[in-house]
Amino acid sequence: MNIFIRELKANRKALIIWSICMVLLVVSGMAKYTAYSSGGSAGDVINKMPFTLKALLGIGAFDVASMGGFFAFLFLYIEITVAIHAVLLGNGIIAKEERDKTTEFLIVKPVSRSTIITSKLLAALVNIVIINLITLVSSIAMVGVYNKGKSINGEIFTFFISMFIIQLLFLSLGALLSAFMKKAKVSGSVATSILLFSFVISKITDITDRMNFLNVLSPFKYFSYVDIVNGNGLNYVIVIITIVMIALFSILTYFFYNKRDLSV
Repeated sequence: MNIFIRELKANRKALIIWSICMVLLVVSGMAKYTAYSSGGSAGDVINKMPFTLKALLGIGAFDVASMGGFFAFLFLYIEITVAIHAVLLGNGIIAKEERDKTTEFLIVKPVSRSTIITSKLLAALVNIVIINLITLVSSIAMVGVYNKGKSINGEIFTFFISMFIIQLLFLSLGALLSAFMKKAKVSGSVATSILLFSFVISKITDITDRMNFLNVLSPFKYFSYVDIVNGNGLNYVIVIITIVMIALFSILTYFFYNKRDLSV
């Protein structure tokens, strides 16, 4: 429990900064809805865009003049931001002891390495949940301010359930790479590179249907925004597969951390 509280306190400042950034992202993003929904020059510009450019921007086939379509467009940027936070948090919370030369502080305690990992991952989970809830609440509030049609709160909740699963996936991936690789700085770079690569893959498959087989490499394509906007919910087979991946990454994190030689 002491390690858990210690990790919460250590990440408190970063959590506050990230939370503020997420609220600002939602507020600034939703503030643009009026320009897109009014049917003015902004709408004309979007209508004249080639499909390739729309796909790169995340608009795709969405009608950004509607609240559901606009939020799906904004959600892409929300999700990539929290995914970056998750992968860096998962990597950093495991690697920081060796990076900061405080490993000895932990290994002299009468606790097992598994207990250390559990405490760290639970603290990271709390951070993930808080970020998710703050972003969810701010999204519902801002959508309520601008939405003049039917409520899309159900779709928003579904979006954030999918986002939470993706957060956990990247959190566990970051932790696994940190436990597996010897150099903390290298593992952080690799984790971030994998995330950015998966995002690039999602953009490639948005542009052309001929490479949809690559979607398996991109968690950003595991859940269809179109299905969520249309009220079809999440694909439960994909949900189960993703949860299995999270569990596997977590188990491997314990395995490699217990086997590695810790530098002090």
